[in-house]
Amino acid sequence: MKKTLYFVYNTKSDIWNKYLDNLHKIISPTTYSCDLCSLTHGNFSEKKVWKSFRENSDYQFVFMYKDEFLRTYSCLEGENFDFPIVFKKQGEKIDVLFDSKEISSLNSAEELIGFLKQKMN
Repeated sequence: MKKTLYFVYNTKSDIWNKYLDNLHKIISPTTYSCDLCSLTHGNFSEKKVWKSFRENSDYQFVFMYKDEFLRTYSCLEGENFDFPIVFKKQGEKIDVLFDSKEISSLNSAEELIGFLKQKMN
């Protein structure tokens, strides 16, 4: 069974929030609240090094907004997660792979890739 990584962004899925997030990322990137998005995406598209890694990985990658994740995994509602966060799922088991503090310590897509490679082994 293929393992799945869930990348949950610290933003909501509605169109207004997407617009505001994109604007915020351009105008004031240092105060943007989703470190994961900053690592994986530029202002307008997915970073090439990240996209290449993702497309060539043995893992399945799923990207969700925090409201989508909490709706889909309502069974985890009692948990107190800080977003962004990355989960690893195999079968019915879902565990935190790394949390928002670990994500915020990373400075580039390359560091994220290296960190993921360590955690996935």
